[in-house]
Amino acid sequence: MNSPTPIAKLILMASTSLAFSASFAANAQEADSLADAISGGEAYIDARYRLESVSQENLTENALANTLRTKLGYKTGIWKGLSGVIEFEHSAEVAGGDYNNTINGKTDYPVIADANHTEVNQAYLAYTGMDKTTVAVGRQALNLGTQRFVGTVGWRQNDQTFDSAAIINNSIEDLTVVYGYVWNVNRIFGNDHPAGDLETKTNVLDVTYKGIKGLTINSYGLMIDLDMAGVKGLNSNTFGIRASGSQDLDGGTKILYAAEYATQSDAANNPVDYSTKYYNLEAGVVFQGITLKGGIETLGSDGGAKSFTTPLATLHKFNGWADKFLGTPANGLRDLYVNAAYAVKDTGTAMDGTTLAVIYHDFKSDVGSLHYGSEWDASIATKIDRYNVLFKFAKYNADAFSVNTTKFWVQVATKF
Repeated sequence: MNSPTPIAKLILMASTSLAFSASFAANAQEADSLADAISGGEAYIDARYRLESVSQENLTENALANTLRTKLGYKTGIWKGLSGVIEFEHSAEVAGGDYNNTINGKTDYPVIADANHTEVNQAYLAYTGMDKTTVAVGRQALNLGTQRFVGTVGWRQNDQTFDSAAIINNSIEDLTVVYGYVWNVNRIFGNDHPAGDLETKTNVLDVTYKGIKGLTINSYGLMIDLDMAGVKGLNSNTFGIRASGSQDLDGGTKILYAAEYATQSDAANNPVDYSTKYYNLEAGVVFQGITLKGGIETLGSDGGAKSFTTPLATLHKFNGWADKFLGTPANGLRDLYVNAAYAVKDTGTAMDGTTLAVIYHDFKSDVGSLHYGSEWDASIATKIDRYNVLFKFAKYNADAFSVNTTKFWVQVATKF
């Protein structure tokens, strides 16, 4: 299927994948008292086991991690427009294995960035007492649009969450406006890592219009101002627009399309004066359960001095599952990709609901005519009873950037 619709939305219940919005709250029945709202809420558990294996050419040891991440949360009912969520997250090694989790000093092993941790993952209050408006304040999960610029990095066993205040407004038909102010980023590395928290004064504005059939238009601004020494090179102003959608054809066939453009420049005492651009073009087709897509994504560079950066993004989702481009090289990145997927359905067998996918990436620089390398990714996802099972593979073949790397995952997840 196509990339997620770029609607500006806050995923305030990441563990249950519920978008907390004005429309969601409007359908909830108000409690008679504050005590009833608290006692009449909903508890949930989200558990995910993962085996991850990494082989990296420049290291003598292979990494193996067996980790279990558990979320325990409670969402209150609504009283006078107020509601709240508290969510705890715990991740730990559950079996043998050795890997560099970024803080254990095992630098002979490849990095698997899933350190043991226990933390308050989310704790926020929301107010829906104003017509078609939701206000949320506290520690929350923010996923905006495709998550290319702001996301929770949900693939890792420790979510990236944001201490923030956010407003969602749907007063105008087909138009969603989101404004957010972030004062701290709780990163995937955990509190024991020196860069596990990033103090910031970041503003986000995201506007989405869906009033044209077959087309969603999303414009956005992201103004990052990080306070910590050593990361001021990430301070930037980014402004962009994305148009995406689909059209049904005869015979059940559907065409997919997307185009995105953004500019980025230095801001807030960034030591480098730069300006660069971002492009993404994508087209595809869906027929008889098969999805074929191809596209090109470019994160530009200002003459090789400074590249387009996306430090608050869900990075694993883009530019290959081997995670070789979590930081954009100085000469920029041009990712030419092809994606083929097949969803099994209507066979009357246990295979129904299974999705198979294969992705190929060819990586080049934006300036300097460098061929960084290429990558093959593949996955099989299925559901057995209430358990979501995933097998996933990535193989990066290096040329002018990084080293040959192979990764393999087995994952089982459930929610209740």
